[in-house]
Amino acid sequence: MRSIKKETGTVIALVFVFAFATWAGLGSKKTEYVGGTISSLQQGTEGVSSTQDEKSFVFESKSGKLSIPYDRINDLEYGQKAGRRLGLALTISPWLLLSHKRKHFLTVGYTDENDKQQAGVFELGKDIVRVTLASLQARTGKKIDYQDEEARKSGLGG
Repeated sequence: MRSIKKETGTVIALVFVFAFATWAGLGSKKTEYVGGTISSLQQGTEGVSSTQDEKSFVFESKSGKLSIPYDRINDLEYGQKAGRRLGLALTISPWLLLSHKRKHFLTVGYTDENDKQQAGVFELGKDIVRVTLASLQARTGKKIDYQDEEARKSGLGG
């Protein structure tokens, strides 16, 4: 009987840990490579991005570093996706269905060293969205294409 209670307690604890991890998502200052044509990165690779370098946009993860020269970037697009926290709502509280988790996506189009067009889609943490967009626009001289008016407001801080 004790074993069953212990196992049940362990299962409940694991459900809460899993639900919290699902709810937490990407850290507010992190970046995740979602996908694209960049063969040196695997989809779902989490790391940090930076526009601090004067010559390149940099994405670093445990598996390596990607550096995209600003003068090779030819397309920048920003969009959002709001999703309901279904997993967390099912395990903890249905009230969480009323809250939204907004995801921020940056698409960077560029030509590589072989003059082939490449593209990468990155999910940006909420605390780095505006700085990253403003810096990329200033360093590349390219305007950001916003997917919709809501993305424009968020990206511009409005």
